[in-house]
Amino acid sequence: MFDRITYITDSGANVRIKNEGEIVEDLMNLHVLFEDSEKKVVAEIENVNDNVIGTKFLGEVVNGKFVTGIIRKPGLNSKVRIINRDEFAMLVMQDSNDAIMLGYSPLYNDYPIRVNVNDIFSAHLAIFGNTGSGKSCGVASILQNLFNCPGFLPYNANFIIFDSTGEYKNAFSKINTIDPNYRYNLYSTSDEITDKAEKLRIPLWLLTVDDFALLLSATSPTQIPIIERMIQLVNIFQSPDINVEAYKDHLIAKAIMSILYSNETSAKKRDDIFSILTSCSTHNFSLETEVMGVGYSRKFRECFIIDSLGQFAESVLITKYVADFINDDFDRMVMTKTNYFTLEDLETALNFTLISEGWLKNDKTYGDAVTLKVRLHTLIIGGYSRFFKLDKFIDKTTYLHDLLFDNNGRKYQVVNFNLEDVDDSFAKVLAKIFSRIVFDFAKKLDQRASVPFNIILEEAHRYIQNDNDQFLLGYNIFDRISKEGRKYGVMLTLISQRPVEISDTVISQCSNFLIFKMNHPRDVEYIKKMVPNINSEIVDKQKVLQVGHCVGFGQAFKVPTIIRMKLPDPMPQSNSADVYARWTYSHQQAQQQQPVQQQQPSIQQQQFDNNTIY
Repeated sequence: MFDRITYITDSGANVRIKNEGEIVEDLMNLHVLFEDSEKKVVAEIENVNDNVIGTKFLGEVVNGKFVTGIIRKPGLNSKVRIINRDEFAMLVMQDSNDAIMLGYSPLYNDYPIRVNVNDIFSAHLAIFGNTGSGKSCGVASILQNLFNCPGFLPYNANFIIFDSTGEYKNAFSKINTIDPNYRYNLYSTSDEITDKAEKLRIPLWLLTVDDFALLLSATSPTQIPIIERMIQLVNIFQSPDINVEAYKDHLIAKAIMSILYSNETSAKKRDDIFSILTSCSTHNFSLETEVMGVGYSRKFRECFIIDSLGQFAESVLITKYVADFINDDFDRMVMTKTNYFTLEDLETALNFTLISEGWLKNDKTYGDAVTLKVRLHTLIIGGYSRFFKLDKFIDKTTYLHDLLFDNNGRKYQVVNFNLEDVDDSFAKVLAKIFSRIVFDFAKKLDQRASVPFNIILEEAHRYIQNDNDQFLLGYNIFDRISKEGRKYGVMLTLISQRPVEISDTVISQCSNFLIFKMNHPRDVEYIKKMVPNINSEIVDKQKVLQVGHCVGFGQAFKVPTIIRMKLPDPMPQSNSADVYARWTYSHQQAQQQQPVQQQQPSIQQQQFDNNTIY
């Protein structure tokens, strides 16, 4: 087929076809071998022009094994031929206990494409492609192949899926039929929980300052100290070892005393004190509390009657009463223990935070403080508060254990968080909170990376963005995991149809890529610029891929490889609507229908009515 080499460059060679006019369209993406007496060089056909093909050098065959990269170029007199099926085996992983099936090569008669388990799962993976190109099926197929791998039992695997559209609810539900040691657990954000799913719940006390900043949509660094103090106070208020009532009296007394000694008018002082007692009150401090004088008593609110001189008539009584509740020892108290609390407890703590530190007297921070109050109260009265309602205290280790093990101590290998019933902004917060909990747990293990986690983010562009986190907190949890997670055993798998919307930092840290067909020019150009080890040839390949085919490259692949993914079983719920089947209405059905005015609603109409939101 090939005549001779006509031209050699640093990266490839041009080869003339022996018989002009020979059909050569099927040569694209095949591999050729340049062979002489001293060396064998493997190259890939990347273009065909009339009777000349252009190739790109990939590596050499040394002692029967393929080695990426070349030092010496082939000579002009080297023999050129298409590699055979056995030689193609040098370019892909062979069958072994530490290899899993990824798919098949459509170019070499469906030769199995395998990858090393460590190479693919101990590094960050990115899967990009248009909607409908086969991404979700590819992910399901990879994991199903992993659990079907003979001679390898990944019992201790920890796959955590954040599923924004509910595609994977059933894809892994039957892994226990593969082996009774395998188990799958589904957490749902829906109120309608079946026996196939559990309710998603998050202990508030496991959240850090950064988590609350995200949950309350903080936008200014001045809100961080408010949140820190709020968490400190809520743990003090819930502590069984502290006289909480006396502590609250101390905070209110100090707040009132600071107002009494301010240079405001008496009317303004009264209004500010009444405002404090409206939001924060105790038995000893409320508008109706009885204050005892010498031979008489006054309600607390009556003590603030202003006389003709513009002063409080009972200023001496007020000052003495308030001062008796101030205990300087409380100011030196630091709570290190975490206690059980609810959102309502948190709101109480926030109210005391704002009076104890004087934030409401600071015009610069007043707006930020009120914003936090409004957002916390909105969360409490809103539907999302249900995710933070637990009946008892649970620590981080136990919480993660309960996520990964059932009541009988049997392990879940796949945990799926179905987030389709919450909006994108809240789903992003949930994903960040869980990822942070997992990452912190992994970092504190005595033996580093002894409990690996693989976090799979479906529609990753909804979660991993260039958010305000860097400005507000100094980091973004996904950026941090992408840079540090590998050494602690926390890996990310990104699945997205819009890579251009994903954080540049995260993509740059991915070691493996599966690129399905993509058409949008911005996404194609972005992949070309941002993805490491990619070139224009790989970009061109993905443009003509069929559904279910992808280009795989990175540390798990010796050479960029076109892969046909096997359809998973069960399938994820990612198919397009069967419009034809739903629209089709036979003539016989039409003739059997009653007149319009007498016709009963169809089953489809009833379903539509039942699901309509009025």
